Amino acid sequence: MTDAAYQHPLMAAYWKQLDTRFPQVEEVFEDCMAEALTVLTREGVDAYLEAGRVVGKLGRGAEPMLAFMEEWPSTAKAVGESALPAVMALIQRMQKSPNGRAIAPFLQTLAPVAKRLQSQELLQAYLDLTLDFMLRTTGSIHGHHTTFPSPGLPEFLAQAPHLLNQLSLAGLKNWVEYGVRNYRSHPERQKDYFGLHSADSRAVLQRERHGTLLADVERKLDLYLRGMWHDHDHLVPYSTAFDQIRKPVPYYDKLGIRVPDVYDDLVLPSPGATHHPLPLAGEGQVVVSGLDRYRAVLAHIVGHRRWSEAQIADNWSPFQRMAVEFFEDCRIETLLVREYPGLRGLFLALHPKPADEACDPETTSCLRHRLAMLSRALLDPQHGYLDADLNDFVARFNAVMERGESNTREIAGLALSYVAKTRRASDQFARIHFEDTVVDYRDDNRQMWKFIEEGDEEEAFDAKRKIEPGEELHGLPPRHYPEWDYNSQTYRPDWASVYEALHPSGQAADIDRLLAKHSALARQLKKMLDLLKPQDKVRIRYQEEGSELDLDVALRSLIDFKGGATPDPRINMSHRTSGRDIAVMLLLDLSESLNEKAAGSDQTVLELSQEAVSLLAWAIEKLGDSFAIAGFHSNTRHEVRYLHIKGYGEHWNDDVKARLAAMEAGWSTRMGAAIRHAAHYLDKRAADKKLMLILTDGRPSDVDTADERLLIEDARQAVKELDRQGIFPYCISLDPKADEYVADIFGRQYTVIDRVERLPERLPQLFMALTK
Repeated sequence: MTDAAYQHPLMAAYWKQLDTRFPQVEEVFEDCMAEALTVLTREGVDAYLEAGRVVGKLGRGAEPMLAFMEEWPSTAKAVGESALPAVMALIQRMQKSPNGRAIAPFLQTLAPVAKRLQSQELLQAYLDLTLDFMLRTTGSIHGHHTTFPSPGLPEFLAQAPHLLNQLSLAGLKNWVEYGVRNYRSHPERQKDYFGLHSADSRAVLQRERHGTLLADVERKLDLYLRGMWHDHDHLVPYSTAFDQIRKPVPYYDKLGIRVPDVYDDLVLPSPGATHHPLPLAGEGQVVVSGLDRYRAVLAHIVGHRRWSEAQIADNWSPFQRMAVEFFEDCRIETLLVREYPGLRGLFLALHPKPADEACDPETTSCLRHRLAMLSRALLDPQHGYLDADLNDFVARFNAVMERGESNTREIAGLALSYVAKTRRASDQFARIHFEDTVVDYRDDNRQMWKFIEEGDEEEAFDAKRKIEPGEELHGLPPRHYPEWDYNSQTYRPDWASVYEALHPSGQAADIDRLLAKHSALARQLKKMLDLLKPQDKVRIRYQEEGSELDLDVALRSLIDFKGGATPDPRINMSHRTSGRDIAVMLLLDLSESLNEKAAGSDQTVLELSQEAVSLLAWAIEKLGDSFAIAGFHSNTRHEVRYLHIKGYGEHWNDDVKARLAAMEAGWSTRMGAAIRHAAHYLDKRAADKKLMLILTDGRPSDVDTADERLLIEDARQAVKELDRQGIFPYCISLDPKADEYVADIFGRQYTVIDRVERLPERLPQLFMALTK
């Protein structure tokens, strides 16, 4: 390119100052400069060109320079041109590190990031966050020379605009910190996390999001449904935080009403009402709060539940069904506004108002655009549209509604007439006009349709999948539990996967032999059990009303009456059952270390545990307490096995004994996840006292955790959660070194049994002492 190629001599001087020969930059240079000259000062233009020259000389090809030339004017407009030195400083740091490939995605997303942040201070904080991220995740061989580029940095920079649309800068920092801390040494997992592909990445993003969260207003919305609409259902949240081919929209089914997990406040153009009920954001604008958006969604869904009837859709085309849905939505909202006229302002604020000539019928399918215009006109008496067909059907719709509530079938007939009268050949075009046609507070209308013939369009939303012949069902799906990170003092959401199953069975006679072996101990325990057994009935005397007459008090009252004194009216008595109301969960550590021989014994720790648990189960059954037995072990956080040995509804019988006889030890001890899962069952028991006994022979640990304090602190947090649930935890440790850590987890609620061979004797005695 030569200077003569530019008609304006100043433009030629600018091109010479840029000093580049990239043809891609040449093609957009004039447009970039035209924008820059309207935004930047004279000094800013010189700095812009000099920075562009520097970026072009980095040896990274045309892409970074092209991104800078296109993005910087918009960035400067958003945050000020004085932010350029800080941006260039970060680029230089990237260039001097192995992360030069991240320069292009950094510059490509700089403008949308700056538009979101809207201040130089916040942009500087974003740059500092990016630099810190780069330094902490860039790898090295010898510890002082960085060698490997950060795996997650390009992914993070590409996602930055999307992240800042969901999070505050503080929330973004927390999200990044979580990923760096947990995946610094895992390149592929780091890519998945910062590319928003992993489940915990999305879970942490959800945790850090801001707006009106459903969890915060669920009670208000429940009262709103009950008080205003005399309706009630479970509100089930879904996420809108991630890119999907089809964004989810509200709907309802037999499981509840599905709504977004968060709604942000909207600042929208005023629909034009003179006295608008919504708060004003400025001249010609109104604010629709997240709470009001939820109210609009729920009102619309309640209307469908109250007035809509499912129609047979097999003989209707997709276009006809879409028209019926628009008309039926308007009928529902008309009826809602009749009941609460103030809803009209809310609906109109959220309903888009498509421009009359926005869709070109020569190149684009405009049916959706026409229906959105009609929908607006049916709700807004001052719609201002001049189309004759539109106004004709508005009048016909109003005439139908003036006669009463109408019904879905009648409105469907009106919708089909509209489609037939306004049909155009271009309605079949693949290119569809969507702008200002999405009414986001309306549900997807799946409940409006029923199909006689099953097909692809039905999807059988509520039908269960049929089990194919010969197909077997293998276990339950996993339950996911958080895990406590003591470094950040936060939970790692959905971190541990717990798989539960019924323990395999062995020979029940093996347990009977163990009980016979300890028959002398059983006789001693029986004497203690007889003292603990509850009495069946206890009299409650001096009752005005009761189940029977208390003769002693009645005779004394009669004597008082005959003697002229005021008799005692409490001449009855009643009875109550004096029983133990206790629910017990016995949680057994089944890790590999149980296979070791116990000191001073020929038996393994596992065999001694079997004997102790058998005696304890026999004792609890004699007392009549409700109890369950389960074992656990783990193979990383992805596989925590929880094995049911005895359920609360089972008695101490041969089936339970057979499972206990088949106990085997293996893998590791991820105690926190097992405690949380056991609490899930124990918490459901209706009992005055709930006791969880944890029998273990070592500290919490797992093969995927290098920090030995991590699982200890998580178990400690799980025990705190038990306290909040009203569950009393108690640990029986068989580890002679347990004093080093067990108090950190259980406080004073533990016993260390140094002589493991005495476990069969000590375990039942401990239980009876705890439940006196």
